[in-house]
Amino acid sequence: MFSVARLRRALAPLLLLAPALVHARDRVLFTSSVTYCEPPQSILVQQFDIAYYANNQSIVFNISAASVDPNTNVVANLFLNVYGMNPVNVSIDICSLFGGVLCPLPLYTFNGADSIPLPDSLDIASHLPSIAYTIPDIEAYAQLTLTDVDSGEVKACIQTTLSNGWSTHQYAVEWATASLALLALALAIWQSVVDGPFALAPIRLIDLISLLQSIALSGLLALNYPSIYRSFTLNFAWAFGLFPATTTSPIQQSINRMRHLTGGAMSNASDNGVTSFVNRKLSPYNSANFALPLSLSSLQVDIATLPERFTDTFSNSSFSPQVLVGGDVATVTDDSSNVLEAGIPIYTNSIGIATANAFMTIFLIALILTAIVLGALGLAYGVLLALSRTEYGRTHPALANFRSQYPSFARAWGIRAALVCTMPILVFTFYQWTLKDSWLSVLLSVIILVALGTIVLPSAFFAVRSSLPISKWTTEPTPSVAPFTAPYRPNRVYYVIPLLLVMIVKALVTAFGHAHGMVQVIFFVVLEFLLFISLVILKPYRTRGADVFAGYLCITRLVCSGLMIAFAESLAVKPIPRVAIGAITAVIFSVAVVIMFFNLLVNMGLWRLFVYAVTCGRRGRRRAHAVLSSQPSDSSLGEKAGDLEKRDNKDNATVTTGPSQYFVSRPNNPSPPSTVPSTPLSATSSTTLGETLPRRWSFQHSRPPSVSTDAPHSPAYTHRTSTASSPISGQRHSRNISSSLPTPLEEHPYPHTRTPPHSHPLPPLPPSPHAHYEPYRAV
Repeated sequence: MFSVARLRRALAPLLLLAPALVHARDRVLFTSSVTYCEPPQSILVQQFDIAYYANNQSIVFNISAASVDPNTNVVANLFLNVYGMNPVNVSIDICSLFGGVLCPLPLYTFNGADSIPLPDSLDIASHLPSIAYTIPDIEAYAQLTLTDVDSGEVKACIQTTLSNGWSTHQYAVEWATASLALLALALAIWQSVVDGPFALAPIRLIDLISLLQSIALSGLLALNYPSIYRSFTLNFAWAFGLFPATTTSPIQQSINRMRHLTGGAMSNASDNGVTSFVNRKLSPYNSANFALPLSLSSLQVDIATLPERFTDTFSNSSFSPQVLVGGDVATVTDDSSNVLEAGIPIYTNSIGIATANAFMTIFLIALILTAIVLGALGLAYGVLLALSRTEYGRTHPALANFRSQYPSFARAWGIRAALVCTMPILVFTFYQWTLKDSWLSVLLSVIILVALGTIVLPSAFFAVRSSLPISKWTTEPTPSVAPFTAPYRPNRVYYVIPLLLVMIVKALVTAFGHAHGMVQVIFFVVLEFLLFISLVILKPYRTRGADVFAGYLCITRLVCSGLMIAFAESLAVKPIPRVAIGAITAVIFSVAVVIMFFNLLVNMGLWRLFVYAVTCGRRGRRRAHAVLSSQPSDSSLGEKAGDLEKRDNKDNATVTTGPSQYFVSRPNNPSPPSTVPSTPLSATSSTTLGETLPRRWSFQHSRPPSVSTDAPHSPAYTHRTSTASSPISGQRHSRNISSSLPTPLEEHPYPHTRTPPHSHPLPPLPPSPHAHYEPYRAV
């Protein structure tokens, strides 16, 4: 009935993740938060829980309220906002309900909980599309306004947000991504021990954490995020050091006391969550101002059709002269100071951390991580030292070698831990400076920022100094700075500089631009675009695959940053398109996380194991068969390369019987056999020299003996291609066949090159004026 149904296509990928659970859960809408939209005068509410079940069209309620203003005749206005649309906006005459028992409002306290079926005349099912029960993080709220009939003054205004129980913020996703990070950490530690500082797994660990932090960072901008995307980014808050907490958490209570003792005046986190305090211009309210009655259309309800026990609920309610307080129900108006603006305030309060507590939470988490890293490295060195003094250590030299390299190993992992903490510390340190809340928090932020710079900046300098185009240093970087040097080519290590600059600029824009969401997102788009261009031009990574993978991650961040422009408040994009864009952005980031997961499996070697299991080990045999099939069919040609390689450095070789082919070397010009005549040949004599040659060989002219002075020392250029040597075959190139065996020829198989003759044939000898040439001919 409403255009909200258009969200079906946009949210189809998310809804298909768990279709069985969608059908198994009851179709229900219930109130998720309650606030006063005007200061209460006539009615005070302590609890207001209402749920509507579509299967049997019944309402379950648990309400605790009190009427304190006598002689009040009011008109009730019921207003429903769903994704910025107003499907319900009706006024109800209270005096016409229940026989006039509510006019004027009686002074009593109502405490009731029951389940009642609704009459068919209300026909609520026709006003609610089915997608309202399945779409995650539905953006809808109901507002009940009681207006005095005589004066028109608002006596009570209550807003309740609605939910269907579905959300993209799932603890299962948090645990799954955290488990993925732990698995990547274990693999990175193992490979850095076994394969050395240039192992691939530690590089991918930093890439994974950077991706998760990028998703969390995308939820910290001052944008009007749809609820579906804001909840999605909360799944990765742990990667930013923000773990869900409650107001009773010892850490949060300690931070609150510390802030209030050191000049902090900002409010703490609320027990009721963040939804009650969200600015009404933002999701899930999507309302520029509070709605008031638009018309006095009467809603007729037949009291006779209601259950009798429902009417008895009012008559049997106990009256209490004691006036109730509002309890935990907050009052949020246009002029309230407790309204949470977009960006970091809404994000941190969504997980139970007050805005002013965010930095101190990051600070404590960084201290805990530092203690864990130092303790693990110290324990590992102790175990290594103990093993080196045992028989196992004495019989394994690799253990002693790793012990000698352990300081560099420890420093490298210290740098990796610092890189993981860099983005959260930068963002919340700069943001703490804008709050001006607690002087101790500001002092600690400066201290941790200096400590972080002391670890990261000198290491980055020593890593990139030898790769700078104008470098004056020739010293190679040590293995201790492997987190900066391992991912990149030696002459492209300076690519670390733009990466660090982008990180710092993003933190500055996020912290100091918290009031300008459009400026923030434009900066993010420009930075990611420049980073991608530099990646394409420089190609800094060691392999082409690494460049492609880094380019994919950069494009993912670029596209998602571009899509988030639609969330800027100044553009005033309608709620439904914003929700669709938020769902698409969440899907793009989710695909990147899944790809990182498969990349981790490939690095673990599970892909090779999977291929081996699927092919039953036949893939290796097929590859070996293909290699053998590519060899020449002639066995002598197949053995030629290996035979020549073995004798490449020999000066002389004797012709022996065997399958290999031998070639007489020209450079040394050995003396001819004694049986070769030294007299010149007549001009009319001719001979045919040559044997069967492989097809790939080039034909060369043979040179018979010459009468020149070099003739006695220049034997014929002979190609021996027969597979067996004999006295006859050994003299086939001589015009005068001797009865005696020929003198063994000195052979030098290619002393100047390893290239086979068929690839680069030797040039012919210079022509002799007394020689007659005839090309080789197949015999």
